[in-house]
Amino acid sequence: MMLLEMAAQGFGDRVAFKNGEDSLTYQELFDAAGVAAGAIRESGREHVAMLDVSSLALPVGLFASAWSGAPYVPINYRLTESEINALLARVTPAYLVAGDDQAGVVDTTDRIQMMGRDAFLRMARTPGEPAELWSMDQDDVAVLLFTSGTTGTPKAAVLRHKHLVSYILGSVEFMSAAEEDAALVCVPPYHIAGISAVLSSVYSGRRVVQLPSFTAEAWIDLARREKVTNAFVVPTMLARIVDELEGAETAGMPHLRAISYGGGKMPLSVIERAMKLFPNTDFTNAYGLTETSSTISIFGPEDHRTAAASSDEAVRRRLVSVGQAMPSVEVEIRGEEGERLGPGERGEIYVRGEQVSGEYAGRGSSLDSDGWFPTRDAGSMDAEGYLFLEGRADDVIVRGGENMSPGEIEDVLLEHPAVADAAVVGIPDEQWGEGVAAAVVLKKGQSVAVTDLQAWVRKHMRSSRIPQVISFRDELPYNETGKLLRRVVKQELSS
Repeated sequence: MMLLEMAAQGFGDRVAFKNGEDSLTYQELFDAAGVAAGAIRESGREHVAMLDVSSLALPVGLFASAWSGAPYVPINYRLTESEINALLARVTPAYLVAGDDQAGVVDTTDRIQMMGRDAFLRMARTPGEPAELWSMDQDDVAVLLFTSGTTGTPKAAVLRHKHLVSYILGSVEFMSAAEEDAALVCVPPYHIAGISAVLSSVYSGRRVVQLPSFTAEAWIDLARREKVTNAFVVPTMLARIVDELEGAETAGMPHLRAISYGGGKMPLSVIERAMKLFPNTDFTNAYGLTETSSTISIFGPEDHRTAAASSDEAVRRRLVSVGQAMPSVEVEIRGEEGERLGPGERGEIYVRGEQVSGEYAGRGSSLDSDGWFPTRDAGSMDAEGYLFLEGRADDVIVRGGENMSPGEIEDVLLEHPAVADAAVVGIPDEQWGEGVAAAVVLKKGQSVAVTDLQAWVRKHMRSSRIPQVISFRDELPYNETGKLLRRVVKQELSS
């Protein structure tokens, strides 16, 4: 609430959020949050759940929950009806704001007080007395974010006010945005990137332009119409935008100063094409996790330009890295015994810092005694501290007792001039325990034989890493935040 209070006092007349033709200024957002907080407190509910696409109800609900003291819980509206109700059951008694398309899937119960999105906004925007002042206890729970649940029941990550505010104060300068600055936000509201986009834009004073449902065509049209200056996308979104602009010399967006991306691995061919289409745009790759309140490392604009122009293969390779750790956090690569590994050695990524929560509802903290959080992401760092992701630690392929990283093999495949995307997984093998298999997407108009790709891997790596199965696909399965659904690929190739 301190972030919104400062914004309302510093630039209250600025437009804060715009969705279609409707908008809220920073002062209007502050006032609406106060009225809604009163209604939430009066309801006596313990959580504020949001089941909706991006709308003006999102920032109102987020700050109203902070004001009222009830943790904010955005729910993934893309889940099945039973999955949605199972998550809601874990946060009852709840005050639920639901979109028109989502309200019908919620089981009716007296433990859920549901309001439609439009009704909630009308109530919040009706002049009235705001709730009494909010708590200033930094240890209060601000947000519960359910993980994607790719390997079992989703966990609820606990983010306290101190974690989120620490991230914002360490990465954003107050009132740093000009009045004409606008950020296009198209990431899902139930993802940490959606939460951090709201908070960072509010603190900087930037106008947020919401795109509830992403398509490349809609993104390009909205970016041009609203003269967007800043945008965040996941790699799959940027790939589709680049494809939509196929044949153009430039994107025709001179006003777009900065594009940040993250949430998944960025293919080298995509970022190289994007930098040509947006020649005057600064690109930043941001890596972070729900449990770390968003970004922990950044590959910045100057890094992009230096790597793209370099003839040094090691420097150029950094285009597919996630950069160096932010000043506010520490990052280490550790081996199976917990030992710290050196440059180029692959292991598990650990992170420590004020913004790192590492806590789950009902499970407690997963930080070690020194405050380090095991991310379960595998990776390596070069001698200059540039971090390279290798997928999840659990994705390691064990072939005849030899551990191998899928990401390492994927990088080699992606260097082939005909390959646009690749996913490598382990499959059952009677002789070796696990074998190597790859799903490959070719560039438009390209063709290549399986044996040629196997020869390519043999030329660059040890023979044990050659995929024994290669399957060509039109596209790979990604979720809406750009993460490769490796388990889907593994299931398909194993059969």
